[in-house]
Amino acid sequence: MSQDEIWSVKRLLEWTTDYLKKNGSESPRLESEILLAESLGWKRIELYTRFDSVPNDTQRTKFREFVKRRAKGEPVAYLVGHKEFYSLSFIVNQDVLIPRPETEHLVVESLDLLAKSSKTETLQICDVGTGSGAIAVSIAKHAPKCHVTAVDISTAALEIARKNAQKHGVTDRVTFVEGDLLDSFDENPQFDLIVSNPPYVGEAEYSGLAPDVMNFEPKLALVAPGDGTGIIFRLIEQASSRLNCRAFLLIEISPMIAGKVSDFLAKKDKIWTEIRILRDLAGHQRIVSARKC
Repeated sequence: MSQDEIWSVKRLLEWTTDYLKKNGSESPRLESEILLAESLGWKRIELYTRFDSVPNDTQRTKFREFVKRRAKGEPVAYLVGHKEFYSLSFIVNQDVLIPRPETEHLVVESLDLLAKSSKTETLQICDVGTGSGAIAVSIAKHAPKCHVTAVDISTAALEIARKNAQKHGVTDRVTFVEGDLLDSFDENPQFDLIVSNPPYVGEAEYSGLAPDVMNFEPKLALVAPGDGTGIIFRLIEQASSRLNCRAFLLIEISPMIAGKVSDFLAKKDKIWTEIRILRDLAGHQRIVSARKC
């Protein structure tokens, strides 16, 4: 970018879109808009109503730094410090995974099950491995008659989750617990729903992930021992004694391990029933759902 040329919003977007595309971005225009809007302190829609505006030097410098870092692979969500999930904006940094669209299916299924519940008292939900709190906060925001306990092994992740609960006004209905899966809870039925997006990437599979994922997102929240089923199997075992009778367990999974997870549940037919594998919008096997007998 030459300092002597006039860089309007329109021209900045055009140049950056081309630049990011050459540097491997799969959504160069969208990323250019997000980064420029953040640099200007505008909403994205304002870019299109102010195409001829010329950002000042401070704004251009901030934008230029964003673009350089993005070209080196740093995720846009970490650059701007937030990510939209289930129509809500969540604070994120490198202590937490970036919420992904496919995980919204966990929220949709959870809210559907909660809406069908005949229980009159407050429904008790547990979000295991809450990370940014995207699942816990989204459920609490849209199901006011529930209380969510959000668990994570990472102190830093829980701090981000707390900020997101405060941001969306649900701190009175979300409790945060630092712990390893459900180890922090007595083996007594207490939850009406357990939901989780746990680590499910196998060690061998991890090396094949996109560079921006491997280089920037927390490995602790991604990788499970062996083929990726280790943590899920342990969670299933623990959940059986923490769920109330007829309550549900929902877990996000990789399509690569869907069969193994459903088989594991089916072998414990005295505990689990109504075992289903749900697909995401791309048709991939994404969620396992099971009901405690």
